[in-house]
Amino acid sequence: MNFFEHQDLARQNTQKLIGLFAISIAVMIVAIYIAALFVVGIAPRSLWQPQLLFSVGVVTIIAIALASWYKTFSLREGGSVIAQELGGQLLIPEMADEQGLQLLNIVEEMAIASGISVPAVYLLESERGINAFAAGFTPNDAVIGVTRGSLENLNRDELQGVIGHEFSHILNGDMGLNLRLMGLLHGILFIYLTGDLLWHWRVRVNSDENKGLPLWAFGLALMAIGGIGLICGRLIKAAVSRQREFLADASAVQFTRNPNGITGVLQKLQQMDSRLMSPKAEAASHMFFGNALKPSFLEDMFATHPPLAERIRRIGGLNARDLAAMPSPIRHSQTSGDSLTMGFAAGGNATSVTPEQVVNEVGSVAPEHFAHAQALLAKLPESLRLGVREQQSATAIAFALALDTENLQIKERQINWLRQVQPVEVVDKALEVSSELSQLDSTLRLPLVDLIIPALRQNSAKECQRLCKCVHGLVTATGSLSLGNFVLQLVLWHRLEPCINPNSVKTVEFTSIEEIWSDSILVLSALARVGQSQADEIAYAFRSGVFRLPRAGQLDTPETPVACSFTDIKKSIDRLRLASPKLKQGIVDACAHTVLLDNKVTPSEADLLRAIAMTLDCPIPPFLNSQRGVSKAKQSSVKQ
Repeated sequence: MNFFEHQDLARQNTQKLIGLFAISIAVMIVAIYIAALFVVGIAPRSLWQPQLLFSVGVVTIIAIALASWYKTFSLREGGSVIAQELGGQLLIPEMADEQGLQLLNIVEEMAIASGISVPAVYLLESERGINAFAAGFTPNDAVIGVTRGSLENLNRDELQGVIGHEFSHILNGDMGLNLRLMGLLHGILFIYLTGDLLWHWRVRVNSDENKGLPLWAFGLALMAIGGIGLICGRLIKAAVSRQREFLADASAVQFTRNPNGITGVLQKLQQMDSRLMSPKAEAASHMFFGNALKPSFLEDMFATHPPLAERIRRIGGLNARDLAAMPSPIRHSQTSGDSLTMGFAAGGNATSVTPEQVVNEVGSVAPEHFAHAQALLAKLPESLRLGVREQQSATAIAFALALDTENLQIKERQINWLRQVQPVEVVDKALEVSSELSQLDSTLRLPLVDLIIPALRQNSAKECQRLCKCVHGLVTATGSLSLGNFVLQLVLWHRLEPCINPNSVKTVEFTSIEEIWSDSILVLSALARVGQSQADEIAYAFRSGVFRLPRAGQLDTPETPVACSFTDIKKSIDRLRLASPKLKQGIVDACAHTVLLDNKVTPSEADLLRAIAMTLDCPIPPFLNSQRGVSKAKQSSVKQ
């Protein structure tokens, strides 16, 4: 099962969740109706009162719907809300100890290896149990929370296994499902809270007890019914999350090729505690690596996680042959120096990568990807390695990436413009960083963007928006928009969007290729022009990609690429983001066929393809190639 199939499965589980939720509401309506019969003094003389049943049903549905909506609305800012409710504090490098820095390093390596933005990391300082969670709506706004107990009791391999487990939840679409689950189940919890309020209120409906039971008794009944709701909630959590935990364990092994890491953690959990002390743990229990709640006598039925022994047994069943057979679609090879390639041979020779492998690579992590991530981080000068984690330095790095490194006159014009809108120290730092970047491999540009995102997201929404506008201003000051700067703006804006528009949650709007056909054609036109220079080669690459789109033979298809600007490309990509996972798979496949037609991939092609995949929330590891630059003819074929 690949990334796109996992995304579709997550959508199906959402529908399953809604069905189970509806059944739970129906059970609770019947229970509240029976309690109401006794309160108004009708029962046991008569048990069928359709008007009362209708009234109870309407009031209950409205109450649960409002409570669920309120909780869902409060979670609109994503995983950071959950982390803070659980007592987590944002792990800032300047304040982190050695254990915290090791955690940040692991998260950075995993993020670069998987092709997603580096998640914010929250430390649950007061929690001594071994546990962790991932929360967010998409890979682009994910956060990871880790307990202090995990840092103190796990070695690096074991901690890497836990983080790999959580990255599986990020990549497989589990996080969005978990947040929806949290919002919906709060409506059921509201019934219990209402009963608790009435129980403590202790006001009688009427002094004549023969006409009905006191209101506090009705509150007690609601608490009991709410307890049924809690049980239903636990059953729903178990139904939705148990198999996902098995998958995440297996994915952690696949990511690291080290079953001892995740097995070591699970074995320690058999001897140690994974419970959380936070009162909010009940609502978020299904999100954690291990069981966050106190075991109950019906644990096997209501536990949100499979038994530890079963998880260990399944991992132990992954023998050497299974590990070798686990998908690692694009194999890496070692070339001269410390340069890593992912199937793309140096010097423009034929590549061993197929478009199908590129599609399978989406959302996939392998040990080779870790080696690549570690190699990239090792190439960074110490000043940049530290600078990506500090707000002002991260801002300067973003500006430095937009500066022209070839034309000194243009660069001077950019600097003069920047001095008008930014403090002197930021401009000076940007100049210093620009000098360092000119000495580095160009393949570090996109990873650098991902590395600075956590520091930039510590700024306010207005500051993030201002930063993006400043980068745009620097690009505009060059007089023309290059492909590299377009990719920079596209990725930077996408990565900062959760901060700029925290209430914007993208949902699927397009399930038919006809609705986004023109957008797909335009994006393929851009890729064909970037990868080829001759008119006939451009047309051939374009057609090769188009014929991979769903229903390509049934819809009108131009013989040659359509004219497009960078602005048009951005608008089309924004619409493609709203497509269903299955459609996105077809689009990424078509893009890969367009790029790989000639069995060569230039850095410009690789960066644009990766930027498109990133913006579609289809994380893909970096493509590496020792070729540098792209011809002016190719860059000028897409106009601003």
